[in-house]
Amino acid sequence: MTDRGLSHRESAEVSLLAGGVTSEEFKTAFRNHPAGVAVITAATPEGPVALTATSVVSVSAEPPVLIFSLSALSSATASIRAAETIVVHLLADKDLPVARLCSTSGVDRFADPMTWSPLTTGEPLFHGVESWLRCRIVDRMDAGGSTVVAAQALQASTAGSAEISPLVYHNRGWHHLGAHSELS
Repeated sequence: MTDRGLSHRESAEVSLLAGGVTSEEFKTAFRNHPAGVAVITAATPEGPVALTATSVVSVSAEPPVLIFSLSALSSATASIRAAETIVVHLLADKDLPVARLCSTSGVDRFADPMTWSPLTTGEPLFHGVESWLRCRIVDRMDAGGSTVVAAQALQASTAGSAEISPLVYHNRGWHHLGAHSELS
């Protein structure tokens, strides 16, 4: 029996009638779906903001467009949603400290001036992150408790080495990809 007094079968039937899967089932399914890790930054009148995201997806190469989602729970969401331009940092395993910093609540992500600087256009850029895209936000769409943002790349810095090992988030943990994880 479930906590509602229903059998698991009855609970599943109620779940389907109510709109499909439960939020817990959905979260469990996505825990087993790895995602690349990015940090998104923006400049605001109040100062720079940043958050860690695992929802960045390439949508189009011509024009170069990506999407990502912003959780209503993040303190940076309102600022990034309102921004005209952003920087999407595509993280490698060596950038784990940046990912952790920007996913930690209640800390000043820009307290150490040695770790970041503004681009000439004003957006904050974390030093040492080799792959990043400066983007113009072109659309926003509310989706449940999140906002889906579409952004067109205006400027890029890409990793110069094939040896870069991307940072990946899987089952509530940080991982990296490389030759060791390649399937033959």
